[in-house]
Amino acid sequence: MAIEDILARSLIALALAVAGVIGFRVWRSAQLRRVSEISPRTPGLTEWQPGRRAILYFTTPDCAPCRTTQRPTLRRLQADLGEAVQVIEIDASVERSVADHWGVLSVPTTFVLADDGRPEHVNIGVTGYDRLKRQIAAR
Repeated sequence: MAIEDILARSLIALALAVAGVIGFRVWRSAQLRRVSEISPRTPGLTEWQPGRRAILYFTTPDCAPCRTTQRPTLRRLQADLGEAVQVIEIDASVERSVADHWGVLSVPTTFVLADDGRPEHVNIGVTGYDRLKRQIAAR
């Protein structure tokens, strides 16, 4: 294989990767905009206490990363921050309409909500303690 072929294939792979990252960021922003209209009847927020920041956490019983990594991280965060944050756990396999409303395609997915219930951040996949803490602290 000639060096030109390798270079051309590498550039194509790089362009596809960049397009994928841009597409993902655009989709994630659109997802936040779509669920930004919050009311007392918003699916998934029946347990939310207005005036408190919250993490809306979508999981399923058979999600191993949820059980072994994400849930312990959220428990630690809640223990460290106390009343400053509320964690609302939703079983996406049971509450499918709630997961559909929020645009959840995979678990774990977490939404960081402002104290007015407006979603500020969405995290798809396992999200670490430090990142969640920064997102909660950001105003």
